[in-house]
Amino acid sequence: MTTRRTLLAGAAVLALSSGLAFAQTGKPMKITLNFLAAAPNAGFMMAKQMGLYEKAGINLTIEEGKGSGTTAQMVATGQTDVGFADAPAAMQLRTKGAPVKIVAPILQTNGFAIISLEGSGIASPKDLVGKKVAVQPGTAQTTLLDAILASNQIDKGKVDIINIDPGAFVGALLEKKVDAILGGADFHSVQIRERGFKVRDLLYRDVGVPTVGLSIIARDDRIKADAELYRTFVEASLQGWDAARKNPEAAADAVVAQFPSVKKAQVLAQFDVVNKLLCAPGAASLGKVPDKNWTVSFDLLTQYLGLPKDKPITDYYTTELLPASAPACS
Repeated sequence: MTTRRTLLAGAAVLALSSGLAFAQTGKPMKITLNFLAAAPNAGFMMAKQMGLYEKAGINLTIEEGKGSGTTAQMVATGQTDVGFADAPAAMQLRTKGAPVKIVAPILQTNGFAIISLEGSGIASPKDLVGKKVAVQPGTAQTTLLDAILASNQIDKGKVDIINIDPGAFVGALLEKKVDAILGGADFHSVQIRERGFKVRDLLYRDVGVPTVGLSIIARDDRIKADAELYRTFVEASLQGWDAARKNPEAAADAVVAQFPSVKKAQVLAQFDVVNKLLCAPGAASLGKVPDKNWTVSFDLLTQYLGLPKDKPITDYYTTELLPASAPACS
């Protein structure tokens, strides 16, 4: 009898301890980023540093990713609770039957750009006529070039498009073997500027291709099972992003504190681009893309990236988890 009482007492203490531990740390959640820790995903580190997830009852683990496609796949297979991935990558996976849904676009437009050096004479897409443009086959930037050319009434045959290996991509521009490259304004352009060159970025969003960018994604069934958990996660994340855009210095410190191998200077340089992408033209608040942008994205993706037309654009995303008090864009 004494032994039984001792066991029961021990179990009660253990249960109480577990309960206290949960109360102190919150419900465990894991987010897998799109890629390595940097400015394009800094808002999550900022929110964690500020204690916003803890305040919301969430014990968040942030792990770096290996590309949007891989992150979306991890969400689909239940290997992570939340993902941060390019909207087109999540949408393409959903067309294959994966229960992945976009719940909050963070970068409301993509960061793709036509990148050239100052003095190249490329001030608009029409200036690409007769020029050498380096591309990386298979990337979204390359595939969407056709959309840019069509939007600007440019004959593709009049642009000298050259496939270049990723390792020689930036070097080809710096050595002036090509006149422009198609890349990321928040990645390739930052690298070039770090080497002391002046760069001109023609953002895809400003030349007719404003596809939705990096977004918070989750599984349909997990959202349904605990919508309140995901709602509080989104709200805390948007607050973190609002703080990050207003204080990039503090956001860069938060990134480095949680991922020490990251260079603060590079994060700060990336924010020059990231802050331009957090709100699409006409957007009222963080996390909510204007309906017309979704429509344009759908049209571009069905025409150029093979997205099927058998489901409406509203099947790919939901606004139900966005807080009414989302930080304003202005």
